[in-house]
Amino acid sequence: MVLDHIKGVGHGLAGVLPKDDIPWYKKPHLLRLNFSILCLVAFSSANGYDGSMMNGLQALPQWQEFMNHPTGAWLGFINAVQSLGALVLLPVVAWCNNAIGRKKTIAIGYFWLFLGVGLQTGATNHVAFVLGRLFLGGATAFYSASAPLLITETAYPTHRGILTALYNTGWYVGSSIAAWATYGTRNYDNSWAWRVPSILQLLIPVLALPGFLLAPESPRWLCAMDRSTEARAFLVRYHAGNDETLPLVQFELEEIDGTLRLERELSVETSYMDMVRTKGNRHRTFISVTMGIFSQWSGNGIVSYYLAPVLTTIGVTSVTNQTLISGLLQIWNLILAVVGAVSVDRLGRRSLFLVSCLGMLTCYIVITGLAASFAKTHVSSIGVAVIPFLYIYFGFYDIAFTPLLFGYVCEIWPYTLRARGVAVTQVVTQLAVFFNIFVNPIALEAIAWKYYLVYVVILVLITLTIYFLYPETNGHSLEEMVAVFDGKAADTSFSVKIDKTEGEEEQQVEKV
Repeated sequence: MVLDHIKGVGHGLAGVLPKDDIPWYKKPHLLRLNFSILCLVAFSSANGYDGSMMNGLQALPQWQEFMNHPTGAWLGFINAVQSLGALVLLPVVAWCNNAIGRKKTIAIGYFWLFLGVGLQTGATNHVAFVLGRLFLGGATAFYSASAPLLITETAYPTHRGILTALYNTGWYVGSSIAAWATYGTRNYDNSWAWRVPSILQLLIPVLALPGFLLAPESPRWLCAMDRSTEARAFLVRYHAGNDETLPLVQFELEEIDGTLRLERELSVETSYMDMVRTKGNRHRTFISVTMGIFSQWSGNGIVSYYLAPVLTTIGVTSVTNQTLISGLLQIWNLILAVVGAVSVDRLGRRSLFLVSCLGMLTCYIVITGLAASFAKTHVSSIGVAVIPFLYIYFGFYDIAFTPLLFGYVCEIWPYTLRARGVAVTQVVTQLAVFFNIFVNPIALEAIAWKYYLVYVVILVLITLTIYFLYPETNGHSLEEMVAVFDGKAADTSFSVKIDKTEGEEEQQVEKV
């Protein structure tokens, strides 16, 4: 029987973990490591802040006047241009992660953040505002395709699943602050009603800076750069509490080194084409691509960026009520996303995915029916009834697609393709966001509630895809994931190669 504190890892790793009953928060080395990781989680707030802020700005007459009341395709482009900025830079981010390391790559994101916020806040016309949003896409690219890698590759083994899943919950920290910022400035009688929320986009990344500076570099990247001594020093300090004799240190180092040697022998790191050369990698690529699509085409895009127009269609037209509903929704989302993240090891990834999909599908059917009924009767009580179902819908979305968008994709890829795998998911996500955000206002304006029926069909397809093609990954370390996607033969081949290599090293030592 595996104890609670070692759930989520394989039997080999569980056998070398310390058998004490001391909680992690009473161990200084884990407290320091997890503090840095939680600060890395905060970087996802930048993207979440943007989505909620743009939602709130659309409810502000001051912003509408400044932007000349954008509608349809132009409104869609204003919202989607951030994704365009991220799309351009994501391939560069993947290269930087492997070439200069995860931590330095994240640091570049600050340049794009300050540039984008400066332009957006100080905008004197709509062109400067849109350019600011374009540059903010650069921050999104460098943060979202780098921070999850550093989290999953540095986290303590029993904490990895939860901490990586927590990354995307930071989206709702940012969205909550943005929603309440626009609520607080709604009654300003000048442009500061939207400029204050714009400049506050700097808040969380700046607060996270001290923890980021303390964060260590990935031991897997260090090993890949032939800096195994530094990788071992990391494991001794952060995973073993400076106890060099702890079996965990040698086990992790040998597992990382052995896996990297095998990947080099198989030439896994040569190009993006390696992502489709083997059956296992084609399966991983399919998941990476579909996760990016599913995360944005499950109906959440309508509410995330266009809550104000949606509320208007059901009769909620007050600026105060719209911004209040948005603010409360973000807090609700944050709570449910954290609940999902801390449940990934206990409940498993597949269970969360399937419960999430079935719940969203049920809610969308009800929301569509209520919206259709309101459109015909204009009975206010029917329109208001949509609001609680929007909350319930997002609760189901939050428990799986918020934490596992990064948590699941990060863990399925081997080291040499992990940065590229995450970059592919992010490229597809940003393409889906760009298309979705651009099309949503046009469709909502043209067919109103009937547009919801499209997402009912999509949710059925998402549920079937996950049921048949998304495997359970709980109970495996990053290096053990080869058994899930490449089969037992690949796992055995890996074990034989490692044993053989270790045996040769022992013989060489004996000869010396």
